Amino acid sequence: MSLAIFDLDNTLLSIDSDHAWGEFLLEQGAVDPVAYREANERFMADYAAGTLDIDAFLAVALKPLADNTPEQLAAWHQQFMAGKIEPNILPKAEELLARHRTRGDTLLIITATNRFITGPIAERLGVDHLIAVEPHIENGHYSGKVSGIPSYREGKVQRLEQWLEEQDEVMDGAWFYSDSHNDIPLLEKVEHPVAVDPDDTLRKVAEDRHWRIMSLRG
Repeated sequence: MSLAIFDLDNTLLSIDSDHAWGEFLLEQGAVDPVAYREANERFMADYAAGTLDIDAFLAVALKPLADNTPEQLAAWHQQFMAGKIEPNILPKAEELLARHRTRGDTLLIITATNRFITGPIAERLGVDHLIAVEPHIENGHYSGKVSGIPSYREGKVQRLEQWLEEQDEVMDGAWFYSDSHNDIPLLEKVEHPVAVDPDDTLRKVAEDRHWRIMSLRG
């Protein structure tokens, strides 16, 4: 039995849930149709390029959580799950999760997307453990700020180390599945790094280092 760690966006899902949530908010008329769309696309491009300013991104991404009631957000998220997430859960990803589950491995999703978006997705996938960006909550409402270290790039390593200590888990024999070169710092830490439908940068690194490359699509 080992720890099986999974990135979420463009790994277990065929889309980026953070970007899709932004598109959903635009469809609901919940955000500025020009400024928010421009920011959503710019941050997505920065992430792909490895130049994302995580603090600037989160300032924009978490603002709609602070601007709306928990009841409205919950209603929207139900629609979001049905319309955006469910159609983009990869069947082969569910099969991969099932294989690790059958082996008795501990399943963990680690993502740079915030817990409001990803908590219900992890639950839908049957994964009990989730490390995500933690939106700060004050008096039952989101404040628009972040609690703790954002789980992005080296931050994923730091958050995982904290989680391992809290859970009394070890990294011996651990797997990590990801599509993104932004996750190389964590891929380097595990015994079994796997590049899943990788971007060009990660594919080159995986080939050079003889990491496994696989596809969960098609």
